[in-house]
Amino acid sequence: MAPRIGFVSLGCPKALVDSELILTELQAEGYETVPRYADADLVVVNTCGFIDDAIHESLDAIGEALSANGKVLVTGCLGARPEDIRAVHPKVLGITGPHATQEVMQQIHEHLPKPHDPFQDLVPPIGIKLTPRHYAYFKISEGCNHRCSFCIIPSMRGDLVSRSQEALLTEATRLFAAGVRELLVISQDTSAYGLDLRSAASERFPFVQLTRALDALAKQYGAWVRLHYVYPYPHVDDIIALMGEEGVVPYLDVPFQHASPTILKAMKRPAQAADTLARIQRWRAMRPDLVIRSTFIVGFPGETAAHFAELMDWLKQAQIDRVGAFVYSPVQGAKANELANPVAESVAKRRHAQFMELAQSISRERLVRRVGQRVSVLVDEIGKAGRRRVAVGRSIYEAPQVDGQIYVFGRGVAALQPGQRVQAEITGSSDYDLEAKLL
Repeated sequence: MAPRIGFVSLGCPKALVDSELILTELQAEGYETVPRYADADLVVVNTCGFIDDAIHESLDAIGEALSANGKVLVTGCLGARPEDIRAVHPKVLGITGPHATQEVMQQIHEHLPKPHDPFQDLVPPIGIKLTPRHYAYFKISEGCNHRCSFCIIPSMRGDLVSRSQEALLTEATRLFAAGVRELLVISQDTSAYGLDLRSAASERFPFVQLTRALDALAKQYGAWVRLHYVYPYPHVDDIIALMGEEGVVPYLDVPFQHASPTILKAMKRPAQAADTLARIQRWRAMRPDLVIRSTFIVGFPGETAAHFAELMDWLKQAQIDRVGAFVYSPVQGAKANELANPVAESVAKRRHAQFMELAQSISRERLVRRVGQRVSVLVDEIGKAGRRRVAVGRSIYEAPQVDGQIYVFGRGVAALQPGQRVQAEITGSSDYDLEAKLL
């Protein structure tokens, strides 16, 4: 028998449209709507809150539904003031504001699960994922507004197109509810999120607004949010204050690409004139345990020995924790192909080796400092190291696939499962990885 919903719709035509959207979703998912409270498994009241008479009518309707049925969800304009509703009716199951179809559906699913669909229910609620169940990549926008001379992404994917915050938070909630414990936020330029959606009435930097919302949501589930491809714009400073053991973690993936102002200008990089060393120092002053990952290009057309020396000196000062580097190679259609003074392949490869040797030594020195720390480790897999069982995982300071790992040994390791979080003490380090004992 299909689960049954009672529905009360109050207010103006805009509220009526909201009711229609919710009822459409309900019918599409197989719910049945009924006209009597006594026949309903759950009641939804779409309220009005424009004038006093409408407020009283809405509160009376909520009270009537509670008295006759007992299981009531409230939405609509009065829902924007949940404290006023709970002051009169503290037993309502949930409250959402106007035009919140997806939030209403989430609350209905929580209190009255949707009926089984033999066709759609073959697919998990979070869709088909190619990552392990406990972490997921979370794309917040498509395309890019920059025109870096070595890149052809805009010609393939177009300009920046951001997803709405409502859609993103709905997807994030679904992922966390399904067991995802780490959300890896990605896009071409993550910190530019929402600039195409921005209006005069919205927050100046939608990326900050979205990150705050994801941080609060992740904390409800005891999950992590990790930010990738974050350009070093000034408003990123506002994100550092959010970082902690839960929610947004103290980790930034920032694609610096080079340090020489001359080369950055030739690359047509955004924020090319910014003092990135000063920005990194400011971030670390705010969050001393911040881990920074970055990628670089060596051997870019026009790069001289002096430019490369600038890059090496910058890396020594910046002390980037995780580093990847590539030897420049032409890409069909890229403007950089037209630049003069290409670097000989043998020279570029030699510079790459020197650069990665320095990066490796920085990584080694920074990991040594972590020996003795106690950390929360998210287990990715259980394996063997010789005859010993080992849990391979990461802390808030390591991203999957691209960073080093933590190898956890000790009694009880064999009983662990991927996706579990365990406490461990760091006992040793190498160039890129750490060892720890299970606590």
